[in-house]
Amino acid sequence: MAKEILIRPEQPGDEPQIRTIHQRAFPSDAESRLVDNLRTANKLPLSLLAACGDSMLGHIAMSPVTLHDREIGWGLAPVAVLPEFQRQGIAHRLIEEGLRVARKSSIPLVVVLGSPAYYSRFGFQPAARWQLSDEYAGGEAFQALELTANSIPASGGLIKYAPEFSIFC
Repeated sequence: MAKEILIRPEQPGDEPQIRTIHQRAFPSDAESRLVDNLRTANKLPLSLLAACGDSMLGHIAMSPVTLHDREIGWGLAPVAVLPEFQRQGIAHRLIEEGLRVARKSSIPLVVVLGSPAYYSRFGFQPAARWQLSDEYAGGEAFQALELTANSIPASGGLIKYAPEFSIFC
């Protein structure tokens, strides 16, 4: 019988395995450095792992985003699954649990830069619907999920990620 995959919060000592997941899932080490930098800056309110026994298979992070210099929600990034475990629903489970935690934590909004076809499964919609934009010119890939109704100001505006994301500029 196969071991069950559990989704759990990051714990002290998980950092090396999280780093390895991102380094193997992405073509550069930028995402692993981002997670380390967010953790060091205390800007990693959500860090979840998909674990099977002692093996870590995937990781998801969410960090604060601001609108008009006020924290308005979390940005979902990065999401990573070891290549040999991709397309098995692990990222889906990580994202669902991350959104559940965000709701439980009364986070009003989650934004993501990613595939609209993929993230629409979770209820994400084009952020332009709320007149929101991002500092990375994400266009249609920049999406939002309003977890608390009417939490986005009608005037919209520029969503800014934590400064640690500047490694992608």
